[in-house]
Amino acid sequence: MSAPALNPVLQQQAHTLYSDHHGWLFGWLRKKMGCTHQAADLAHDAFLQILGRPEALADVREPRAYLTTIARRLVFESWRRRDLEQAYLAELAALPEDVAPSPEDQALVLETLLAIDRLLDGLSVKARSAFLMSQLDGMTYSEIAAELNVSASRVRQYMAQALSCCYAAALPA
Repeated sequence: MSAPALNPVLQQQAHTLYSDHHGWLFGWLRKKMGCTHQAADLAHDAFLQILGRPEALADVREPRAYLTTIARRLVFESWRRRDLEQAYLAELAALPEDVAPSPEDQALVLETLLAIDRLLDGLSVKARSAFLMSQLDGMTYSEIAAELNVSASRVRQYMAQALSCCYAAALPA
């Protein structure tokens, strides 16, 4: 991801924010993650996000609070990614070797799973579960309702929420 060209004032603000706070953010992330490499990657990603929204630079009054908010979100995303990847790898390990997908297919499936996870991020756990049970397991709304201990009409509401997320993601930006 490359940063858009900034006007000279925003470019100076970005440079100042980076030079004044990168070391601090890196240290904060290193403590949080316990890994220098992950901390460096996340600090880099945090500043890329800031550069992706240059209009927000002018409004930053508390740079460390702003950076902490962005960094926390990135930490949680990395943890979710790790958990999802570990769950996928555990499922793969349970497969007989002759039916296991190729490494390329594994990478594609993992990226697809991560994209679906990001897509459904705003949903409640039950709504996300209902959508996945319907789409991946082929369960009926009544079966999902019994599994989640909710009514079938509630499952319909969950599905409408999930499908709205899918529809919104499919719209051109």
